[in-house]
Amino acid sequence: MKNVKPKSPKQSSKSNAATVRLVPARQRSAYSAAEVEEIFRRFSVQRPEPRGELEHVNPFTLVVAVALSAQATDAGVNKATRALFAVADTPQKMLALGEEKLRDYIKTIGLYRNKAKNVIALSEKLIADFGGEVPRTREELVTLPGVGRKTANVVLSMAFGQPTIAVDTHIFRIANRIRLAPGRTPDEVEAHLSRVIPEAYLYHAHHWLILHGRYVCKARRPECERCVIADLCKFPEKTCDIPAPLVELPPQVVPVAG
Repeated sequence: MKNVKPKSPKQSSKSNAATVRLVPARQRSAYSAAEVEEIFRRFSVQRPEPRGELEHVNPFTLVVAVALSAQATDAGVNKATRALFAVADTPQKMLALGEEKLRDYIKTIGLYRNKAKNVIALSEKLIADFGGEVPRTREELVTLPGVGRKTANVVLSMAFGQPTIAVDTHIFRIANRIRLAPGRTPDEVEAHLSRVIPEAYLYHAHHWLILHGRYVCKARRPECERCVIADLCKFPEKTCDIPAPLVELPPQVVPVAG
């Protein structure tokens, strides 16, 4: 048997340092576990029951609404889908409506022609492969035309109560801006957030972050004076380090389609 010379303490130290450097500092969370816990504790006080703002009546209409929301606002999608879901709230009814009539309902949404094709195609696949029911696994959901990982995660969370992180533009911006869970891609940010967010807060986490990004930590000018985590925030360009009063916000009013 070949003798293996043991590493000296100095050599081991160098090896360990090299291993740590495999994760660049810029890609690590800037927060301690206690700080992350406090961030989400405050979000939970501010919005005990956060809700998504896309109107839907069942898992199928949720899949459609989320697919339509790519590069569009929730408000714009809701405006278009109220009338659509009144006449087509199942895959069968969507197929009966047809692609041409579907386009008329959603023509105010960006990329509506391609999205109409995808909605018809995913309706066909749901009927052919899943008995007209929306599947409950990410692996099956992403086989639907126009459904990517983000859409699948939203559906798993909102329709089936699974704790997932759906990384949209708001979450991607915030995770990198405040250095909570830096990542170069949405998948990296999702994986990073899943590691750092305490399990007790994971189910509501993506809604808290989306709503924080939509109404407070805005893309063009963050409203730091309205932020309940201003004192904890590590954003170098924040304009305020005094947190806003931690009070429960009025319940969200999210109309139900149909």
